[in-house]
Amino acid sequence: MTVQPLEQQTYLPDDANDVAEVLSFINRLEAKTGTTPAPRYLISGPGEHEQVEIPEHAYQILHQVLQAMQRGKAVTVAPQNTVLTTQQAADLLGVSRPTVVKLLDAGQIPYETPGKRRRLVKLDDVLAYRAVRREAQYQALMDTAADYDDTESAEVMASRLKKVRSELGAARRATAQATSAD
Repeated sequence: MTVQPLEQQTYLPDDANDVAEVLSFINRLEAKTGTTPAPRYLISGPGEHEQVEIPEHAYQILHQVLQAMQRGKAVTVAPQNTVLTTQQAADLLGVSRPTVVKLLDAGQIPYETPGKRRRLVKLDDVLAYRAVRREAQYQALMDTAADYDDTESAEVMASRLKKVRSELGAARRATAQATSAD
């Protein structure tokens, strides 16, 4: 298999037994020590003394990839720059570029402007914003969840949901107004 540098590549699981053997070895090491192995991971070449130590974060990546492949899932590796344009940030967040610009203007994501118009965003900042946004979305789902009572009519349940959504919308608007006033 050839490696395509700096391009997105999807890897399909070929032989589940090969992946299972490596994953089993990793799991045995973790079970034996009670924690992940000491951070000394080696990749060996075909020769007797051909090996190189890999960092722990590379080991963690390999472990995650092997777990996914063992489950029959394809794995995509998509290299990213550590500094993104607004379009790249939009693609990563799954929103439009104008939406990212609004987020930058609102101060929700920090950015740099090296020239007159071009804005650069750090990947870490975009990922942090995405994590906060996801948490807020999950919380909103939990807040709008209502206990289901099968004796209650559909109209009453719909009315309760509408009321909860209305209250949450009002709370979000109040928070947004308070934030923009600062």
